[in-house]
Amino acid sequence: MKEKEQKQPMYFEILSEISNLEIIATGKSIREIGRLRKTYGNGRWRKLKGIATINLEDGTIVRAELHWYEAHGIGKKEIKIKFILE
Repeated sequence: MKEKEQKQPMYFEILSEISNLEIIATGKSIREIGRLRKTYGNGRWRKLKGIATINLEDGTIVRAELHWYEAHGIGKKEIKIKFILE
């Protein structure tokens, strides 16, 4: 059996406000809901996306679409780069 490959996390800094916010999924529609609740606690979890200017590890500044999970009282968790727009 082949081991599942682990992606290395990409480190970046968000330089601007996140705009064009859109809710992708809520509650049981989130595939990872069980893991989120186990890791961070119960809450009204939502998966969101938005656009922001970010600074990559190598110093490159780009606009990107970001995805993350969020719950009231818990905050934004697991922010990741989905697409680089420029």
